[in-house]
Amino acid sequence: MTDWPNLHVSQHPAVRHKLGILRDANTEPKKFREVVRELSWLLGYEALADAHTRPIDVPTPLEVMQGEELADRIGFVPILRAGLGMVDAFLELMPTAQVWHLGLFRDERTLRPVEYYNKLPNSATVDLSLILDPMLATGGSATAAIEVLKRWGAVRIKLVNLIAAPEGVAAVSKAHPDVEIYCAALDRQLNEKGYIMPGLGDAGDRQFGTGGAS
Repeated sequence: MTDWPNLHVSQHPAVRHKLGILRDANTEPKKFREVVRELSWLLGYEALADAHTRPIDVPTPLEVMQGEELADRIGFVPILRAGLGMVDAFLELMPTAQVWHLGLFRDERTLRPVEYYNKLPNSATVDLSLILDPMLATGGSATAAIEVLKRWGAVRIKLVNLIAAPEGVAAVSKAHPDVEIYCAALDRQLNEKGYIMPGLGDAGDRQFGTGGAS
């Protein structure tokens, strides 16, 4: 992990506990979605710790004091479809954030991302963008999403994943060393099909009950 100064792997005991539930092949979709949400909240808390604030006057029942309010305009960009399961938790943390969607799927022959949906406005409307995607495998989709946001005009970009593979971290770090990566675990490697090992299978299928790990 020292090779990637932009990588932040959570060490929180609650994260490690919930990650064990998420990986378990016997965890059914309803419980899986619940744990994705809980893990996302914890990771979001860490990823947003350096968001900028500005001072404001707050009238308490006894006197006026100087408080703070969020200064950054924050945007969440879930990668369809698996990233949708992370959005609600992030909105609980930052209810005023904007949510924009990107649709990317991985070509199973080339393992390269293909963009099929982009709901971003013409120019950047936020100061801090967080890309949400449960799995960072080859890094192809993440790198493509970052490139889309940079062309859009985004300056501060963070990537939030539940599980990352070294190959994906290396790819993103090489292409975009300025992007911070927050995850719950850094796993061992990818297999020949591009799945993270030991991983948890296909995050989208497990959330929505449409199949299993292959």
